[in-house]
Amino acid sequence: MVNLKELKELIALMNEHQLVEVELEREGMKVRLRKAGSGEESVLVQRIAASPQASGGAPAPVEQVPAAAGVEIKSPMVGTFYRAPAPEAPPFVEVGQVIEPGQVLCIIEAMKLMNEIKSEVKGRLVKILVENAQPIEFGQVLFLVEPA
Repeated sequence: MVNLKELKELIALMNEHQLVEVELEREGMKVRLRKAGSGEESVLVQRIAASPQASGGAPAPVEQVPAAAGVEIKSPMVGTFYRAPAPEAPPFVEVGQVIEPGQVLCIIEAMKLMNEIKSEVKGRLVKILVENAQPIEFGQVLFLVEPA
């Protein structure tokens, strides 16, 4: 378990080296520190399930996406992924739908700002790779599109 003293040391290390984000994983616990826009630190602590290999079981299957599956649409920023403009609204797009360049695919919330992510390609949406309200990273693949 990470204690308050260790968190303060990590924050001091971030400030000393002008780091924006630090992630530490140990003993089934993951801690991510990320600076907000105003210089404040946010802390995410997450318990991690024991790996199947550590318990002697077979490794969990990892879903592989074939390289020929289509064009990857990646996140241009870190934030929270939303499929719809509001919780009760229908999603912007669905799997199987034909999308056009400039069409809004999702919203990414970053530092309390809602950023529309638009398609740059025309094609059929093959797969949505993230769940609604899931935190996402810069460069993470969000959608797979089969070009038309």
